[in-house]
Amino acid sequence: MYSSLTIYLRDPVKVPVYDTGGGQLGEIELPPIFRLPVRRDLIRRVFLSAFTAKLQPKGRDPMAGKRTTAESLGIGYGIARVPRVKGSRRAAFIGSAVGGMATFPPKAEARLWEKVNRKEKVLGTLSALSATAVTEIVRGRGHKFSAPALPVIIDSKALNDIAKTSDAEELLRKLGLYDDVIRAKENTRWRAGKGKRRGRRYKEPKSILFILEDHKSPLARAVRNIPGVDIATPKTLNILHLAPGGEPGRLTVITTGALKTLEEKFKVEIP
Repeated sequence: MYSSLTIYLRDPVKVPVYDTGGGQLGEIELPPIFRLPVRRDLIRRVFLSAFTAKLQPKGRDPMAGKRTTAESLGIGYGIARVPRVKGSRRAAFIGSAVGGMATFPPKAEARLWEKVNRKEKVLGTLSALSATAVTEIVRGRGHKFSAPALPVIIDSKALNDIAKTSDAEELLRKLGLYDDVIRAKENTRWRAGKGKRRGRRYKEPKSILFILEDHKSPLARAVRNIPGVDIATPKTLNILHLAPGGEPGRLTVITTGALKTLEEKFKVEIP
């Protein structure tokens, strides 16, 4: 549980609730967390903190390239005063020599993690979650959809009623979200660089984010292989899901049960 926040909010928003067949069951008012102002500067800062926290420190052996008996011959020989291998004139030890030390090697003690305060992290995450309810921001991020309101709320029965990928794709078509899946599929491309040889062959655009009550539910298994789709629960939801690349406005589908859990987890008091 997080301590409650008191912030000036946008007007209340009502969105449709859909059943497993894509039909509208009624309307629901979004919790206050979806009415927070969208702070792009804070979202970017929190994203950089979460992204850099995953980086693995890399360094070099301090003695790399220095394990040699080479010594400088000194002056008076008409050659540069660099360390020379015994019995020859081949240079060693220095950065410009073959097998020598690196000039400016990476250091394991370098500071990679951009740390932020806990309250900043919470507010940045909530701000990114609020951006999912603003159609202009979501469309400006590049997502393609024809849904009348965002985020798309579906009844929790869909967790068990939809167990096949074909059924999930049909539901996305009825909800007006499948165009974004096609966008992600058509724009998946080969990575340029050595990453192709290191298990990162393809670069896949981000498409729909599903916030479900259980990441092992039949619906989660049905949508996990759809191009660009990510799955999160209210417990695992973070800024990397909501604002990939630090840009808010992720196209999001939420179940009614997960929406209720989010409202209980993040309490916002209306002034």
